[in-house]
Amino acid sequence: MLPALLALLVLGPALTAPVVAHQESGPWTCGSDSGIPVVAGFNPGIVTVDGHAEDWKEIDGFEFPLLPALDPDADKEYTGGEMTVKAVHDGHNIYFLLQVDGEYAYTTGDNSKCPSVALMFQIGDDATYHRMGGCKDGSDTCTNTTCKGFEVDIMHFSIGNAIPGRLYGGNPIDNRNGTGGDSFGHLVDLYAWNPHCRYLDGIGPSGNDSTALNDWKGAWWHSSFTVHSGFVKADSPYSSAGKAGTYSFEFSRPLRTMDRLQQDAQFTIGLPGKMSVAFWYPVDGNPWHGSGHYSISCDWIPLDIHPARSMLAKLSSHGSQDIASAFSLLFSVGALCLSTFAAFMVTRSRNANAQFGRLEAEEMVVRIPQDCTDS
Repeated sequence: MLPALLALLVLGPALTAPVVAHQESGPWTCGSDSGIPVVAGFNPGIVTVDGHAEDWKEIDGFEFPLLPALDPDADKEYTGGEMTVKAVHDGHNIYFLLQVDGEYAYTTGDNSKCPSVALMFQIGDDATYHRMGGCKDGSDTCTNTTCKGFEVDIMHFSIGNAIPGRLYGGNPIDNRNGTGGDSFGHLVDLYAWNPHCRYLDGIGPSGNDSTALNDWKGAWWHSSFTVHSGFVKADSPYSSAGKAGTYSFEFSRPLRTMDRLQQDAQFTIGLPGKMSVAFWYPVDGNPWHGSGHYSISCDWIPLDIHPARSMLAKLSSHGSQDIASAFSLLFSVGALCLSTFAAFMVTRSRNANAQFGRLEAEEMVVRIPQDCTDS
């Protein structure tokens, strides 16, 4: 079988040309149909992008088996277990959390001996998951004209130079150069038409464009770390090799970006999107290679970005009886308030009439002697 999310080789932020393509052989088939969407609900003000997962505990996660992209056979599933994917948005940014169990593996400066993750999103209507967009043109002919409609958006995070808990991705230096690179932690923003034609944002076969930005921010963590106040580079390797635990990768990006080149996916609240996730791991300490990654599916996974009003659906999901009870309680409270107000108005009216009667009687008492004197 052929890979879907193919080689995202760690070429550093200076990626200026297409990579060497994976040589495909045989027909592509995909029997995966999990039907599981990744749902990003509206939940503002709860997530801090720092690699820690504690602030996600109330957010539902979606679990996917990790199968080799080249051969998605259940017998070759990642032995560490399934990957949990969570998503949420605050109306401006969308946030992702990826969690997967794995023994701590880290070699400073060597990305291929550290775990790595990637997110891929459909941009063009014709872009397929298989072959990273699926444009049939080769590296010598692919352009934004010949491959129009086959664009995919990719975020790739290799952590060999990334300090856990620190923020990486878009930064003033690389954004000033107009690319999707990251000179500090290799959390890069790319686009592709197929595995042969993959570039950093702002870079392409027709020349560079200085208007591109890296719109992603991200951080990572491993549950074996005992220091939570913050690491510096001199603390590497941060934990003991082989220590059991869970990797957490946390990311954010604006729902809409300033992209003018069809290199970023644009997310719209209430409209569906398509995504996938890839994971690299140095199994038994052996460095991974670009096409040797795992994937959560051999096809696109739906991404649903729910509006705030969708929270009402949670009420309806409990059945019409609960809704009727809720409205019954609401009307009961309203009726109680109205009856209390009516009783208050009646009492007030009676008191006013009684007061008026007393004043009138007193007036008569005062007038009678005066009338007698006049007579």
